[in-house]
Amino acid sequence: MAYTTEQLLEFLDRELRATWKGERVVLSSADRIDNPVLSKAIGTDKLSKVFAIQDFRAQIHDYQHQHGVSGLVWHTCQFQGRSIRVPELHPQLIAIPADKAALAAARPAILEFWRTAIAGLRLWLAGNDPQPTTLAAIEERIAVSEWAELSATRDELYLSLCWGDPKDCHCEWAKPESGCDRIIATAGEPSGIKV
Repeated sequence: MAYTTEQLLEFLDRELRATWKGERVVLSSADRIDNPVLSKAIGTDKLSKVFAIQDFRAQIHDYQHQHGVSGLVWHTCQFQGRSIRVPELHPQLIAIPADKAALAAARPAILEFWRTAIAGLRLWLAGNDPQPTTLAAIEERIAVSEWAELSATRDELYLSLCWGDPKDCHCEWAKPESGCDRIIATAGEPSGIKV
């Protein structure tokens, strides 16, 4: 029987703690950086910790691939008295092919929740300088998205319309192959909180 997503996250957490306590050492860490000045400036102790974590995380990712263990975690998003359980890729894990299908399968319920929850709110396209937008413009983006993510604060509801690789979609360098358009629904202007 394969380990579960939750068990893999526990293993990663324990390994991270052990590494930062100095209980894990990678002796070849200085050899992994081509720049000896940078290697010396950072120090072998810090390099060892970084590479120990990277190596262990790579083993976990290999395990996920071999055994088909999901990288998705589920959380409850609550906004204005409503709630919905939504999946998201855990930042320490990878998405297996079935995960993208699960994200896509959750999309209709997320969009229904979002459309119901935004009544009376103003819509903004998130970015360094959020811009007001319209529901019609967002519906165009919804039509080309592969999956949706949802999060909320007390006064703001965030919809991410994503495509491509779930691991890379939040990285600007991954566009146009992967990406997310983020929409903020709020009564006034966006607060600037990063969720």
